Amino acid sequence: MTFRINKLSPGKKVYFASDFHLGVPDAETSKAREKKIVRWLEMARQDAAAVLLVGDIFDFWFEYKHAIPKGFTRLQGKLAELTDAGIPVLLFTGNHDMWMFDYFPKELNVPVLREPISTTFGNKTFYIGHGDGLGPGDHTYKLLKRVFDNKACQWLFARVHPNLGIGVASMWSRKSRIRNIQKDEPFLGDEEWLVQHCKEVEKEQHHDYYIFGHRHLPLDLPIGDSSRYLNLGEWVNFCTYAVYDGETLQLKTFEG
Repeated sequence: MTFRINKLSPGKKVYFASDFHLGVPDAETSKAREKKIVRWLEMARQDAAAVLLVGDIFDFWFEYKHAIPKGFTRLQGKLAELTDAGIPVLLFTGNHDMWMFDYFPKELNVPVLREPISTTFGNKTFYIGHGDGLGPGDHTYKLLKRVFDNKACQWLFARVHPNLGIGVASMWSRKSRIRNIQKDEPFLGDEEWLVQHCKEVEKEQHHDYYIFGHRHLPLDLPIGDSSRYLNLGEWVNFCTYAVYDGETLQLKTFEG
């Protein structure tokens, strides 16, 4: 999919967020976080040229032909409200919600993207993706991702009754690392795998900004002399997001 905004209208902004991980650690906490996300989207609605949700919006998601995981209706309603108002919303899959198919495009007019994209907002170039499976190492996950992406595996899982399939997957998601993340999770310096990935991409094609999620640690780092890498963090602990106003890209915290 190609998506770009050749010129931002005065006062308009592009918003980025990722890793809401709705569904954990429990229903009550997740619902409170969902309401906060809806408030953030309402804030963004006032001046948004576009909203990009960069993966792991849900801690688990699988679409059956006639069923989806229950809950998250406030978020879905707000996304529909934005797209009905003419504000583009793009949704990237992450490693927790890669089994999205046609529900969001058909019901909410929200395209689903499965791979990083290179695009332009105004006069700046962006490289945007969730971040899972990129960079060196993590060979076990990369193999597992190929299994999850396999059409035959998806077809087989779809044969499992939703009560069982969603129930088992939800139990699995309770072991997610997001449940136990600490705010002092160490910064890995030169060993940050997404930083290494950005540097490799930059050798082939220049981008002013690289934006990813997945890492769960809010980061704003230089890539060479003329590029920056922002990691969007997550919303269980940090509630961080990025906003581009046509001149600068900033990493911010919502509601303190």
